[in-house]
Amino acid sequence: MRFKIDENLPVEIAEMLNNAGYDSKSVNDEGLQGVKDSHLIDICKKENRILVTLDTDFSDIRNYSLEDFSGVIVLRLKAQTKFHVINVFKNVIPLFQKEQVYHRLWIVEESRVRIRGE
Repeated sequence: MRFKIDENLPVEIAEMLNNAGYDSKSVNDEGLQGVKDSHLIDICKKENRILVTLDTDFSDIRNYSLEDFSGVIVLRLKAQTKFHVINVFKNVIPLFQKEQVYHRLWIVEESRVRIRGE
């Protein structure tokens, strides 16, 4: 699987995914900071990458239809400290072997993961 890590997440998320055998690029490494959400999701679609973000705007399927993007993982966390985000996401990575990610919307919270899609 291929992932794009949004600028609002620690760079360690991309490192964790790469270390787990996935292809992960960060918005920061590619100089895409500050691009509009619509442009970012278009880039992800063209590159066949699943967007990982803290931006809850991407969880609105009225604006981001499930068929129109490769996939989105939105972290909806009570605390957004670097340490907390990394620890929560560490528990998500093993789920990629069990659940479909492409063309799905994953909402990740501290105690659960909700998946929307086909």
